[in-house]
Amino acid sequence: MNGLLQAADQLQAFVVERGWPFCFIGGIAVLRWGEPRLTQDIDVSLLTGFGRERQFASALIERYRTRISDAVEFAAQRRVLLLESDDGYGIDIAFAALPFEELAIRRASLFEFLPQLALRTCSAEDLLVLKAFSNRPKDRADLAGIVARQRSGLDWSYIEAQLQPLLELLDDLSILSDLRRLREDSDKT
Repeated sequence: MNGLLQAADQLQAFVVERGWPFCFIGGIAVLRWGEPRLTQDIDVSLLTGFGRERQFASALIERYRTRISDAVEFAAQRRVLLLESDDGYGIDIAFAALPFEELAIRRASLFEFLPQLALRTCSAEDLLVLKAFSNRPKDRADLAGIVARQRSGLDWSYIEAQLQPLLELLDDLSILSDLRRLREDSDKT
């Protein structure tokens, strides 16, 4: 795990040096807020806005290896750049542009994972929104761990206010009901 965190720290230094707004999401943020689990990749939300995807991708590719051919075009179309650290860890950089993504990046804070190694991760609430919106089996397990570990420390009104408009895009508000049920179950224990 130390190697992964060190690779994340190197990426953070690269991004900070350029003054790019970002935060770690995914497994690294889960290590901070949820039930620790094995993670072998680094997930980052990088605020690029719309239309500058190629510019950011090109700069990142100058420093990191790509995991697919034609990574810049893939990133421009899918808004995700797939890279690899010097030590072989996968790096997934999500190009952020939506108001929620910008807000999540602004709300992010540093957390010391190891002595003298602090990484900028999204808040627990923003991680819940991201995980609920993704709604994959791994994300649902992470949601349960975050809710169990953070319990009453979560700002549920913020979570619902951010998540509901995203779920309306999917036309699936059942995810919000599932999250409310998870909260209720956690309150009972």
